[in-house]
Amino acid sequence: MLVATTIKEVKEQVRQWKKEGLTIGLVPTMGYLHEGHASLIKRAVLENDRVIVSDFVNPIQFGPKEDLGTYPRDFDADCKLCSDLGTDLIFHPEPSEMYAPDFHSYVGVDTLSTELCGKSRPIHFNGVCTVVSKLFNISEADRAYFGQKDAQQLAIVKRMVRDLNFNIEIVGCPIIRENDGLAKSSRNTYLSKEAREKATILHKALEKGEAMVRSGEKDANKVVSSISNIIESEPLAKIDYVEVVDWNELQKTDVIDGPILTAVAVYIDNVRLIDNFIVE
Repeated sequence: MLVATTIKEVKEQVRQWKKEGLTIGLVPTMGYLHEGHASLIKRAVLENDRVIVSDFVNPIQFGPKEDLGTYPRDFDADCKLCSDLGTDLIFHPEPSEMYAPDFHSYVGVDTLSTELCGKSRPIHFNGVCTVVSKLFNISEADRAYFGQKDAQQLAIVKRMVRDLNFNIEIVGCPIIRENDGLAKSSRNTYLSKEAREKATILHKALEKGEAMVRSGEKDANKVVSSISNIIESEPLAKIDYVEVVDWNELQKTDVIDGPILTAVAVYIDNVRLIDNFIVE
């Protein structure tokens, strides 16, 4: 496995692969890789001749009071996981490699970024779209792999690719969960033992909401109320949002009459966790 820290190194390797007619899969990550990331890498390895994993904590998607400085990192462990799974190149740049001192160009997607996490993290998705655009251009990948746990991110990236005519296929992959239902996340490491146990309330609440939708409930507000009541029964939980939105535009809906995303963001003992379900 190659380890590249500069854009030039990646481009030189990509140029060689392209000359050989090989397909390239890209898995964008912020490192501290877990089984969720592993599932993306495994699929990329199956569907492409070569696989690039980016391992980069992107500073421009963090707000001033967010956890950029404390975000978990373990590059040695990331390299081992990537190598074991068949990754061909891991791209691990410094922020200065990705963003020059006079960097002024940003990419964003209106409407889809205004609800859900966009309300409390107003700069987040512009940072995501910008770094992902750069990674697409650097890697020249044929496919890129994103997890459904970050469903709003997945929808926004898909729309950006469509609107801006990127020559890449976006592959959405299922949420990977712990045995007790908690969605895999790098931020789970912030949880104390007690908070980790209580965090399962998110999945329990969403299971109830999904059962309501699949049994024919059309009133989105009833679904939101049911999910909220279950989460609020846990004293350590503080709701950021519980929302049902249409899956196409990510705007709040009162009536369930098409594809919907039901998403939650909840603080468990001050650790912000997200989870969701989609009903097509």
